[in-house]
Amino acid sequence: MKKLFILTTLLYFSYANSEMEALYLQNGCNGCHGMYGEGMGASPRLQGIREDILLRRLKDLQKGKTRSAFGTIMISFAKALDENQTREMAKYLSNLKTDVDDERYEIEYTPAGDGGS
Repeated sequence: MKKLFILTTLLYFSYANSEMEALYLQNGCNGCHGMYGEGMGASPRLQGIREDILLRRLKDLQKGKTRSAFGTIMISFAKALDENQTREMAKYLSNLKTDVDDERYEIEYTPAGDGGS
């Protein structure tokens, strides 16, 4: 019985994670926050932030509250999540890990440039 419970729990978390990953990608979150929530440019890192903090931020966004002018775009994304999705997304983001090295976004630079394009 204990093994069945553990297996069921693992399957549930696997399903919930894949569902949240799909939602993260479908909504284009990776375009600003990175594939693993590592943050890019002005978009903050979400990966590894405590679940309770992420949940509070998502709920604030759903109420129309943001901490920066850049955050206003997030209000509509947050409002599109139902209560369960909000909790699951906070859990998903808090458990994200980067699977590749941090140099994947670095662009090679040469002093000659690329002709001004």
